Amino acid sequence: GIVSESILRNYVLKCTSHKDAYQVILDGVKSGPKEKRLAAQFIPKFFSSFPELADAAINAQLDLCEDEDVSIRRQAIKELPRFAAGDNILRVADILTQLLQTDDTAEFNQVNAALVSIFKMDAKGTLGGLFSQILQGEDIVRERAIKFLSNKVKTLPEDVMTKEVEDYIFAETKKVLEDVTGEEFVLLMRVVSGLRVLQTVNGRQQLVELVVEQAFLEQALNPADPDTVDRLLQCTRQALPLFSKNVHSTRFVTYFCDHVLPNLSALTSPVAELDIQLEVLKLLAEMSPFCGDMEKLEANLNMLFTKLLEFMPLPPDEVENGENSASEEPKLQFSYVECLLFAFHQLGKKLPDFLLDKVDAERLKDFKIRLQYFARGLQVYIRQLRVALQGKTGDALKTEENKIKVVALKITNNINVLIKDLFHNPPSYKSTVTLSWKPVQKTEAVAKTVRLRCGDGILTGSTKKPVSPQPRRDARQIYNPPSGKYSATIGNFNYEQRGGYRGGRGRGFGARGARGRGRIY
Repeated sequence: GIVSESILRNYVLKCTSHKDAYQVILDGVKSGPKEKRLAAQFIPKFFSSFPELADAAINAQLDLCEDEDVSIRRQAIKELPRFAAGDNILRVADILTQLLQTDDTAEFNQVNAALVSIFKMDAKGTLGGLFSQILQGEDIVRERAIKFLSNKVKTLPEDVMTKEVEDYIFAETKKVLEDVTGEEFVLLMRVVSGLRVLQTVNGRQQLVELVVEQAFLEQALNPADPDTVDRLLQCTRQALPLFSKNVHSTRFVTYFCDHVLPNLSALTSPVAELDIQLEVLKLLAEMSPFCGDMEKLEANLNMLFTKLLEFMPLPPDEVENGENSASEEPKLQFSYVECLLFAFHQLGKKLPDFLLDKVDAERLKDFKIRLQYFARGLQVYIRQLRVALQGKTGDALKTEENKIKVVALKITNNINVLIKDLFHNPPSYKSTVTLSWKPVQKTEAVAKTVRLRCGDGILTGSTKKPVSPQPRRDARQIYNPPSGKYSATIGNFNYEQRGGYRGGRGRGFGARGARGRGRIY
């Protein structure tokens, strides 16, 4: 029957040795709020004294974790770690993971705290419960369990995160990655890329292999499908920090030359405000210094060279009165050219006679004419920018307009250095430049304030402002330099990394199949 508070208190006094007294406390979960509160407190307190009632005790505490009264639920959840001894750890971790689906903030924080505390008792057992729910639980539980891992694992001390524990995380994560959405992929890569056991060259190579599997580099790219384009962007962004002189970007760079550059103008952006062409060119430029030996080096250079010619216009024909017709003034796409020139320069180091032996004389002459015309426009624009920024320091450089000009100066200076190298006879590949959107060294403190918000500047040589498909709250001002023969605009968009490949999917990214499951304690 229903147990009263006074009877319960009497039994608590006897509880240390009387199994039947403990059973009365367990029955208290079916009584009123006061009895339930006492039960929530005393079931865990005497739990270890009655191993034969362990299952009944855990089930009673679970009933309290699902009580209608939020304060009883919170108290019951707070005490759950006390059940996490020996073989019970997996079950308690599984229960706590399912309880992450609560919408009550205080309760959610309590579940998080309880999970962290059992993690410190038995990390591998706790991970067993978390991964079991990630692999088999309902979608809301899976999503929150992955977020828990991505936020908490990096905060745990080394004595908890042993090599064995880290190896287990990596092995289980590989299973989960067989079926993930874009957002899940980004979060799980955050988990594994922070593991100490993977901070070696071999470890980073293993991480790159994980990304390659997700990127479908063996398949042709469908440029019209925004989900396919988004998958490639997300995967390349995940791989980028892993590349080094020992961990090579060759497969990604070759894929970009084979499938992305030929389809550059046909790429469909996954986000309305994103200049998708500039985005992929920036990724290609950043990867290019880390190429290893390339089977298709000459073909890749040829593709870069062809694409570079597209963005480097010929001088306009002189019209009859000897002046250039304004309507025929070509655009100078500085941002695109910085990326393409940089990538060409990096790969050119590996085949320094490309421009001498692999490009026919007529094509080379055409390239030199375009290069010269571009360089002239560049000089004019660099002078305009230097005049505009002359004498400005401190706060004066922090205005939106001046931040954009500082970035523009970095872009144009970079192109200038690279063009000078190619004008050498024979062409030289010795100069080094830091890409305009990359973090700057201390010696370049002036530009440091720019990096975060203006690093994605699109710099072109037209006097028209680019039209954003829709107004954005954080749209930056667009700077128009004095109009003239070589005037340019810079607009910029901040593209936040987003997960979730909308709609259809093959193996891997997209909407995962829903799993309807009840409580599986």
